Amino acid sequence: MENGSRTSPDFVLIGLVEMENVKYLYSVLALVLYITNVMLSSAIICVIWMEAKLHEPMYVFIANLVFNAIIGSSTIFPKMMADLLLGFKTIDLSRCLVQSLFIECVAYTEIITFTIMAYDMYLAIGHPLRYSTLMTNEKALKSVSVTWVIVFIHRIIGVTLTARLSLCGAVINSVYCETMSLTHLACGDTTINNVFGTTSTVTVMVASLLIVTYCYVRTLVFCLKISASSSQKAIHTLVMHIAAFSTFMAASLFVGFRYRLNIGPQSSTTHVIISMTGITVSITLNPLIYGLRTEALRVRILASLRIANFGKILSKTK
Repeated sequence: MENGSRTSPDFVLIGLVEMENVKYLYSVLALVLYITNVMLSSAIICVIWMEAKLHEPMYVFIANLVFNAIIGSSTIFPKMMADLLLGFKTIDLSRCLVQSLFIECVAYTEIITFTIMAYDMYLAIGHPLRYSTLMTNEKALKSVSVTWVIVFIHRIIGVTLTARLSLCGAVINSVYCETMSLTHLACGDTTINNVFGTTSTVTVMVASLLIVTYCYVRTLVFCLKISASSSQKAIHTLVMHIAAFSTFMAASLFVGFRYRLNIGPQSSTTHVIISMTGITVSITLNPLIYGLRTEALRVRILASLRIANFGKILSKTK
């Protein structure tokens, strides 16, 4: 962190500086990831919306996850591509705070949605006869709505606490803004920010891990008691959930605690790699995992593509 009063109203995103020598490569990669993410996520949401057979709680949660991925990728990739191609390496405080708000809303919404999905799967496999009353579409939509409202209010508080700080440093070790990076640049008392940030992060992650672990273990026990064919399908779904959740949690832990844990000095390159890996993994894998590995979605997405291609062929023959 730089000492002394800041003389510039903008912050330098050191990740953009690190990428300068190969900016065209990173721009192409960002463009490919962004287009793939948005197109696949949009296809999943449209299929779930249009197919009456998919109007079930599980698909409501999947739609929320991929919608969350669209917001996350739209918050990161377009700005990063524009900055790299136009040579911009700075961001002002107001835009930095707004970007922090959206990125952190995406992260918290993701972990809470995964937790609700684990509970939903536990109910579906462990209590199949009562599932239709225990988890309805209405309850699923309410849980998604409440999640967004609570997360948004929580992160507004976090961003507001960050906005009140006196900042002396001007270098952010990433390609995007987050409240932790800004707090790290503060030259005044950051006790309230650290307590609020650490407490909320640890509480959400520990609670999520405990609930998810319990639900997954209980679900596995139920899977071992049912028929082989049903068990195979249930275990496949369970493994898919575990893979997505574990990947997200690992990435989140790296990003969430890179400043809070006193593990010695780290290079700016290390910070950039950690931050980019964390955000990229969490917003690009979910559409791929749930869009391609969920059979009902995969079949309907491919069917929609075949219908669209057939329509194009017909229009050309007229």
